[in-house]
Amino acid sequence: MSVAFVPDWLRGKAQVNQETIQRLLEENDQLIRCIVEYQNKGRANECVQYQHVLHRNLIYLATIADANPTSPSKVMD
Repeated sequence: MSVAFVPDWLRGKAQVNQETIQRLLEENDQLIRCIVEYQNKGRANECVQYQHVLHRNLIYLATIADANPTSPSKVMD
């Protein structure tokens, strides 16, 4: 189960921290590896569920990034 999945009754109450973001990035890495592996085996239809989770994670991360305006110089420091 994706760490980005949150039941409706908990939405908006979760603390977003560096650990959560790191877990999502690691999960995305694993999802991409699974998708590539299935595609290489000619099993593209089985990739769809992983692509949906990856898409949801990416949208979640983008939403966090948009809600947290940080100047590029702060990120690079």
